[in-house]
Amino acid sequence: MSAARAIAGVVTALYLAAEGFSGLELGVLFVVVTLVSAALSTGIGLVSDRVGRKPFMVVVPLLAAASAAVYSEVRVPAVLFVCAAAGSFGRGAGAGGGSVGPYQPAESAFVAERVTVGSRSAAFGRLAFASSAGALAGGLLAGLSRASPHISAEAATAAYRPAFLAAAALAALAGLLAIALREPRHQPRHRTGASQPDPAAAGAGGPRRRPTRLRWPRRSWPALWRFWVANGVNGLAIGMIGPFMSYWLSRRYDVGPAPIGLLFALINLGSLASTLAAAGVGRRMGTVRTIAVVRAIGGVLLVPMVLAPSFWLAGAIYFVRMLAQRVGLPLRQSFVQDLAHPDERASMAALSNVPAQATMAGSQVLAGYLFDEVSLAAPFELAAVFQCLNAVLYAVLFAWMPPRPVAAQGDALTSPTPGAPSPGEGVSLDAEPDDA
Repeated sequence: MSAARAIAGVVTALYLAAEGFSGLELGVLFVVVTLVSAALSTGIGLVSDRVGRKPFMVVVPLLAAASAAVYSEVRVPAVLFVCAAAGSFGRGAGAGGGSVGPYQPAESAFVAERVTVGSRSAAFGRLAFASSAGALAGGLLAGLSRASPHISAEAATAAYRPAFLAAAALAALAGLLAIALREPRHQPRHRTGASQPDPAAAGAGGPRRRPTRLRWPRRSWPALWRFWVANGVNGLAIGMIGPFMSYWLSRRYDVGPAPIGLLFALINLGSLASTLAAAGVGRRMGTVRTIAVVRAIGGVLLVPMVLAPSFWLAGAIYFVRMLAQRVGLPLRQSFVQDLAHPDERASMAALSNVPAQATMAGSQVLAGYLFDEVSLAAPFELAAVFQCLNAVLYAVLFAWMPPRPVAAQGDALTSPTPGAPSPGEGVSLDAEPDDA
């Protein structure tokens, strides 16, 4: 799935620009994608806590595959809008790995339930490693688009068709592979009169009680509102960077999809090491401190990147920036799961990003306007400010979170125990909409 999303991350904006979309029109399309993806991910997060994770990890990739297949043949703007929304095209840059999609809350909860609390950061690090490896391949496959920066609209469909067909095939394969995943059986939680499963069995991988109806994650609320504030500010930065990265590189340096895809592949190659190192860095520095530092680095490096006089110099700065950003991704994913009640993991992963989806939508339109009417650098300079502000907010909001004990059996939460290590100190480590 990461390879498929990396291809889409490189070629979608370039293809639509070749079809005549202006920067503002691209911004509007990305807003539609963001809003639909937000609705889907929120619904999946809430429903998967009730019915299970696996169905969404099968269906959503197949939907993306169908959308990519349509993109390879159809030029009607309305159809392109609908399929971009259905396939979540435009979410995440090709250099940001591929762990982006409406099924992500279900995926995070699935992983969290299959590993012990102490191993969670390492598990998410390996998942990010696989994501980077897939995105590396996807970046190279984006070069299947034999398109020049000034290709005509009539020739664009044929030039970009091989890349979209490759994305369709990979997404379909991802959905089919997910069929083989085995999810533990969960016993429904009845309000009265039902026998309760043995807590030790739940800790050993046995059945866990699952709510029989949708519930607001009230037990996770103390952490949820903090994620809302922090992620809402970060969404402003993500909306101006993620979906427009390949578009900005093409317009700024007059290059086509092949060199952009190669650059993204090299970045994902470098990210393989940083994702595996994330858990160790988090243990040494503390989870919250690490997340804040890498976000500050990401914000600061945007400024020299947009001022770079050549494509490969800008690419080198972007390379360093993404190495830092990829350290934070598995830590944020694990951190959300650690602060969520076990019955509310997918809901927490989905709802923690709702404000970010809203702010992303607004900043995408603003970025499109700024590209057309102000300058190519303006959206990225604003994004730098927002991402540095987000780093400060993350440190302030989560540095004093109360300690969370690790239950002797399973993940069941109990009241805080004085003296227990804090998640901010890295004992056990936000799944974001995009790794911008």
